[in-house]
This record gives sequence, C-alpha cells and structure tokens, in this order.
Amino acid sequence: MKAKQIHQTITWLKRITAVTTIAVWLYVISLFLKDPAPFSELAPYCMGSTMLIFGILTGIFKGIEYWEKRIEHRV
Repeated sequence: MKAKQIHQTITWLKRITAVTTIAVWLYVISLFLKDPAPFSELAPYCMGSTMLIFGILTGIFKGIEYWEKRIEHRV
C-alpha cells in the first residue's frame, strides 16, 4: 500500500513539474512575441531560454527518478 502511494505521489510530482515548466515556457515565449524588436534579434534569447527552461526540467526529472529508484530499493 505504501509503495503504491509513494509511486502515485512521484507520478503526480512529475506531471505537476512538467505542466509548470510548459506554462513558464509559454509565458516566456509570449514575452518575446510582445516585444517590438524583430524576431531575428530575439531568436538567440528565445532559443537560449527554451534550452535553459527544458534543461532545468530535465534536471528535476533526473532528480525525481533518482529519488524514485532509491525509494524502490528500500521497499
């Protein structure tokens, strides 16, 4: 019972993290779209912020998966 509850919590944590990351990314993209500068000038910032945001998501997922494996070995 406890292992199932922990697995369910981890699954929801991953989902919430992914949805939050996508929301932040959409917000950042909307800021670039509202900027009066030509997109050719904003493209490096757009690509850089996208890589940073999803890089952080990848790191968070790796941390959650590491935590998940440690918990599975204990149970």
